[in-house]
Amino acid sequence: MVLDDALLSDETRLLAADRDGVLRAVATAGAQVRATAEAAREAGVDRELAGLRPRALVLLTRPGTTESACRLLAALLTPTAPLPVIVSGVAPPWLGPLDVVVATHRGREGDPVEADLAESVHRAVRRGAHVVLGGPVEGPVAAAGAGRVLAVAPRMTFGVPGEDLDGLDTATVLATGLGVARALDLLALDLDALADRLDAEAERDGPRGEAFVNPAKSLALRLAERTPLLWGADPIAGLLAGYGATVLATHAGVVAQATTVAAASAQPALRARLQESAGEASIFADPFDDPSPAAPPPRLVLLAAREDLAVRRLVADVGARHPGADVVEIDDVDLAGEGPAPDALRAAVLATRLDFTAVYLGLALGARTPGVRTA
Repeated sequence: MVLDDALLSDETRLLAADRDGVLRAVATAGAQVRATAEAAREAGVDRELAGLRPRALVLLTRPGTTESACRLLAALLTPTAPLPVIVSGVAPPWLGPLDVVVATHRGREGDPVEADLAESVHRAVRRGAHVVLGGPVEGPVAAAGAGRVLAVAPRMTFGVPGEDLDGLDTATVLATGLGVARALDLLALDLDALADRLDAEAERDGPRGEAFVNPAKSLALRLAERTPLLWGADPIAGLLAGYGATVLATHAGVVAQATTVAAASAQPALRARLQESAGEASIFADPFDDPSPAAPPPRLVLLAAREDLAVRRLVADVGARHPGADVVEIDDVDLAGEGPAPDALRAAVLATRLDFTAVYLGLALGARTPGVRTA
């Protein structure tokens, strides 16, 4: 694929290239949070879970960004939660009336993933667990829990049935889990404030901004024709790195490495390759001289989600050793502070920025994107 870098500077061309509306879908992250919060209120999630002290909180996953989002939720809650937070692709056999299960689905008929999730939801309700189910009111999963779950059905849908829409409903998945955590007094987070922050990030990363003031466009151009190395400077950022690799593959067809700075320190060959590629290509280099060029050189991206001195020092240290590294972090003073709630806000905002980055890179490369509609 040939990079069309001029596309990102031309709003008219950019929107025309986004024939399937993926950019518009990504920009609705804030609206997804509001819709999910309203649906949770209508379902009585706060009322039904108030005062409950569950034995365990189980987050059921689907492959792709849903799994990344659930692992991110677990990492946000675990440090302070008085119960185990378990991420699983299937309902554990030990589930019982003292447990809370959270799952989201897409209402697809004939999808093996949805069939497996429906079986897990059926097992959970049969064993008496409290189940919160996010997603449409139709489909095999909804049928498996009909009348026995707290159904959180936001009045907001994306896509054409049967299409691969991974990465477009991350905000809905996060909002569903965060709403349950708030109802269980595990996390004091205002979902309306989160929605406002995601709206602000969408405005900042939107198609109107020039690349030099638009962090998502800028990062997309930096990653073009490179092999992205996404390194998290803290545990939350490490999970965001995995999320970033997933959306880069989903929307841009780009393969990226995702790890933590600590884990990368145990990969000497990779660090050596990064050092070798630190210099910019010569202006006299002939791109057609070698008909079989090596793999694209790596581009290091440091992700930082937590706001503490140790993380800042680590980012500065790695940046000094790799001067060409890009740093992706939140520089909004209103999001400063330590603890699960500020961490959750920063993580959700960074996930949205990575969404935009992946979509911009995919559009500039001419990658095939899924069909999307909003309603």
